[in-house]
Amino acid sequence: MMSDDLIKAELSLENSKVLEQVYRENKGIFMAFAKRYDLPDEDIIDIYQDAIVALVEHAKKGKLSQLNCAISTYLIGIGKFMLLNHLKKKRILFVPFDIELNIEWDDLEHIHKEQQVQLLQTYFLKLGSHCQKILEMFYYREKKLDDIVIALGYDNKDVVKSQKSRCIKQLRELIETNHG
Repeated sequence: MMSDDLIKAELSLENSKVLEQVYRENKGIFMAFAKRYDLPDEDIIDIYQDAIVALVEHAKKGKLSQLNCAISTYLIGIGKFMLLNHLKKKRILFVPFDIELNIEWDDLEHIHKEQQVQLLQTYFLKLGSHCQKILEMFYYREKKLDDIVIALGYDNKDVVKSQKSRCIKQLRELIETNHG
C-alpha cells in the first residue's frame, strides 16, 4: 500500500499505474456516494472520470502537495462539487434524504427509494414559495443561514432557522398525511 505522499508525487509525474490504482480504489466509493443524487450510472461515471481528470490536473500544478487530507477524500470532494454543478445545470431538484424530516420510512417500506425522492419533490413543490426558497438555498445550494438572511431579507438568522423548521415540519406533515 502506497502512502498518500507517494501517490501525490507519482500522480504529479503522471504515473499511469498509480492513476489506475487511485481510479479503481475510489470508483466504488464514489458510485455509492453518488447514488443518493438519483442520477443514471452513465452520468455518475462521466462525472467520476471528470473528477479524476481534475485530480491529475491538480497534481500536475502541484496543488496536491499542499493537501492535508487523503487523496480519496479530496477526489470525492471534487466529485461532489461536480455532481452538484451537474444537478444545477440540469435544474434537477435534489432533496437530500438527510433533510430533517424524521419521516419513518420504515413505516412506508412499500415505497421504494425512487418513489421517496418523487414524494419529497412532489410535496416540496406544494410548499409556499418562501419555504421552497429557504429549503432550496439551505439544502440544495448549501448556503449558510447568514447568506439566506441577506438574500431573502430576513431580520436575522434565528428567524431563518425558525422558518426553516416550520417549512420542514410542513413538508413532513404533507407527506405523512398523504402517505402515512
